[in-house]
Amino acid sequence: MNTTNVETFFKNNDYFIDEKVQFLKFTNTYKVYDGSGSRIGVIEESMPAGLKLLSFLLSKAFMPFTLHIKDVEENVLATIKRGWTFFMSKISIHDSVGNEIARIKQRFKMFKPTFHIMDLNDTPIAAISGDWKAWNFTITETGDRQIGTITKKWNGILKEAFTTADKYIVSVNPETEGIKRIATVATAITIDMVLKESK
Repeated sequence: MNTTNVETFFKNNDYFIDEKVQFLKFTNTYKVYDGSGSRIGVIEESMPAGLKLLSFLLSKAFMPFTLHIKDVEENVLATIKRGWTFFMSKISIHDSVGNEIARIKQRFKMFKPTFHIMDLNDTPIAAISGDWKAWNFTITETGDRQIGTITKKWNGILKEAFTTADKYIVSVNPETEGIKRIATVATAITIDMVLKESK
């Protein structure tokens, strides 16, 4: 995997996420656009056949999931995984070659979900918190400095297309770099799927 592909994708500061509507779908798929409206990738959920059968019997809230963030050439740039869960989700973030680079800890405060992004030493990288129903989230780092947002409200390009909870915009501070950027952006652009399956 060429590291240039990863750097090119994650250097963007604005990501437009659009869920692909599918009939009788077992898995979720989202198209990803940059700030100019150009298609730059896709988020795809992968699910083994056995789990697809179990999905008829069990709530997906308990089941594991794997989300691949891919570029337009289908190269995997990052992956988010969750195992079987019966209380609080255990979610991990992996780089393009499968190495774990960060973890997500989910918390609820006054019915508002908060995701703490931690490094492998459990040191906080960033947190994503907000109102799921209103679909307004802030991304903060240590010291509560805001480094990004997730919202449905957009006054620029693609305004008319992005009007529902499954079509949203992720914006990240240009100064956020390295593993922190990859982990933060990966979590933020998969927030809809993570919330749906982690409730």
